Amino acid sequence: MKKLLLTCFATLLVAGSLISCTNRELGTTGGAAVGGVAGYALTGGSALGTVAGAVGGGIIGNQVTK
Repeated sequence: MKKLLLTCFATLLVAGSLISCTNRELGTTGGAAVGGVAGYALTGGSALGTVAGAVGGGIIGNQVTK
């Protein structure tokens, strides 16, 4: 129960902070999220793969929304 409450609070905090983002910041954040999930899936849960995917996705999301 405690973990669920903490997860909900963190989700609301992140969602609230995204309201005031510019389009470019939102693209960077979205790219990092998608890249992190893809890196996790492609490397079988490797932390390094997740981080590399998030960094790559963030860079791509930033450049696409220029």
